[in-house]
Amino acid sequence: MKKFLLTLLIVVLLVVVFALYTFTSTGFFREVNNTESYEVIAEIPMKGAEDFTINYEDGFMIISQDDRAGRRDGNPSQGHLYYLDLDSGDFQPRKLTANHKLKFYPHGISLLKLDSAHYQILVVNHARGHTIERFELYGNDSLVYATTYRDESMISPNDVIALDAESFYFTNDHGYTSYWGRMAENYLGLAVSNVIFYDGKYREVADGISYANGINISKDRSQALVASPRSFSLRYYDIQENGDLSFDHSLDVGTGIDNIELDDKGDLWMGAHPSLLAFTSYAVGKNEAAPSEVIKVTGDRVESLYTNNGELVSASSVAAPYKDLLFVGTVMDDMLLVLKKKGE
Repeated sequence: MKKFLLTLLIVVLLVVVFALYTFTSTGFFREVNNTESYEVIAEIPMKGAEDFTINYEDGFMIISQDDRAGRRDGNPSQGHLYYLDLDSGDFQPRKLTANHKLKFYPHGISLLKLDSAHYQILVVNHARGHTIERFELYGNDSLVYATTYRDESMISPNDVIALDAESFYFTNDHGYTSYWGRMAENYLGLAVSNVIFYDGKYREVADGISYANGINISKDRSQALVASPRSFSLRYYDIQENGDLSFDHSLDVGTGIDNIELDDKGDLWMGAHPSLLAFTSYAVGKNEAAPSEVIKVTGDRVESLYTNNGELVSASSVAAPYKDLLFVGTVMDDMLLVLKKKGE
């Protein structure tokens, strides 16, 4: 009887320790207040503007949109890429993929300028298994499908970034494909996701990451930056001549960062999920809202610039400034938010 009680006590203690670890490591106990220093300039109607990227030189944004809530609830619809002229002031995005026949559930995106008014766009697509689509954008309205990249290394691709016109990196946010394996990654924080490099062949160049999410490249093109929301950290890797990555250091950012954008100075901007458990409940449809956060990283300095408890904007996944405006995209909200700091 004593052995049974001792075993039961140990089991109960382990469950309690596991629960406390999960709650603490996912931001469950954090109180998220609403930032009052920003005013809403526009709410651009768009379901699931999960990722976007800005070309500061030419003043436009490319937006990746997919109605994830609709797909979750059994009402899938075609996703799209949009072009938004940031200097026009009308906040009227133009659909670039309106006439494309490709089945499209877009996720992370990458924009690379090839020459004057000619750009490459890479997009993670979850419509036919997992693929990465390549498009060519000419000017501001002519989007041409180029090719589809498909490989068994695309276990669970989340984001993509071009190193140059012939090579790119992408993240797999999970290392397992089974239900229980993914549950262990999500709740135990198992660090088994990775980064894959493509230069004609696919190879793993970084591993041991807990939920590898957004990826980008520093302004001087010397480092790859990888978001690890499950560990509340930003990981820095030195880019080798052959495309290999060498781990440099990890920065504690205190929140579940999603996509990574660079402003025109090279500072990093991220949409983030301050409570991962609240986000999970929202993503599966159990909660109507989830808190949002926008952070900026300059060097190793982390600033939380905007927070909302979900009343205005839920599950912010990407953020970037343009002039005096702040754009915030989300995983499943019905809008892309445009903010401006009060008094500016």
